[in-house]
Amino acid sequence: MAREAREAPLRCTEQLQCNAELVREAGRRLRALAPPFAATLARGSSDQAAAFAKFLLETHAGVPTLSHAPSVGSLYHATSPRFAGVPLIAISQSGRSPDLLAAAQDAKAQGAVVIAVVNDAQSPLAELAEIVIPVHAGPETSVAATKSFVCTLVALTHLVAEWSEDAALLAALEGAGEVLEAAAAADWTEAVELLKDAGDMLVLGRGPTLPIAGEAALKLKETSSLHAEAFSSAEVAHGPMTLVGAGDPVLVLAPLDVARTGLRERLDDFAARGAKVIAAGMAEDIAPAALALPSRSDVHPVLGAIAAIQSFYGLANALSLARGRNPDNPPHLNKVTRTL
Repeated sequence: MAREAREAPLRCTEQLQCNAELVREAGRRLRALAPPFAATLARGSSDQAAAFAKFLLETHAGVPTLSHAPSVGSLYHATSPRFAGVPLIAISQSGRSPDLLAAAQDAKAQGAVVIAVVNDAQSPLAELAEIVIPVHAGPETSVAATKSFVCTLVALTHLVAEWSEDAALLAALEGAGEVLEAAAAADWTEAVELLKDAGDMLVLGRGPTLPIAGEAALKLKETSSLHAEAFSSAEVAHGPMTLVGAGDPVLVLAPLDVARTGLRERLDDFAARGAKVIAAGMAEDIAPAALALPSRSDVHPVLGAIAAIQSFYGLANALSLARGRNPDNPPHLNKVTRTL
């Protein structure tokens, strides 16, 4: 896990070079298509990437985006004819999960334009797609997906940047490798001491970092058997906050854009309860934290969000080992989940 996560910055740099013309053409085609909405299709870590795509599409391309549950197509065969001409972004590291394949095929039969974002460009999902965007992560053997997830986020950012012709986002991607290298070098393992005996915790994000918080919570479950739940830093006040008391850990992956509004006040509330707040973000936002994690705040907010998960993977690996677990082979999990 640690080795593969560390490969992500170089793999992303190579991906952006390899995919330049392909993604530019995909963006041109999607602009011409001018769909009324878009949809995503994914499970597990890929579903967190799909949530990231939704954020990007709605905030940068102005395209409403829904999450198409795989079982709607694979079990119920209830895909609407209104999918005709609608981009369906199917995200999968392996491109082989039976339910995703069945749902994608069902949507395609209704006229959806299937876009496969995959690590294996020779997979069945890639074969049925009209547009294939390889993430070029290379072989990944740890059950816990790391470099494939980071590469997928970069590929989705690239696609939306070209689709929306967002000059700022395209310019930011030119420095993605350097930003991710710095994030991979950032040491978050000081948080291990605060988390190694935890039984449950919250992980908070908002805007671009909410899907990142979701991925972090999933990895904490997978690799450390730690019951972590992700919430928006705004939504957490609507009920879940009552669960947090003195000594309880809260990991905060703060956004660098307007979604940081109100975060300082929320962290003040947690600190007043005696919670152990561990946070990455702008210094003024995370001042109440018991532990501030090293991170950059001088980058594009979208890259800042991707950098947060790059840094987190080092912490996840170290925490898993500190809790006596094997992060590469968590119990009851397989690399390819064959949901039907």
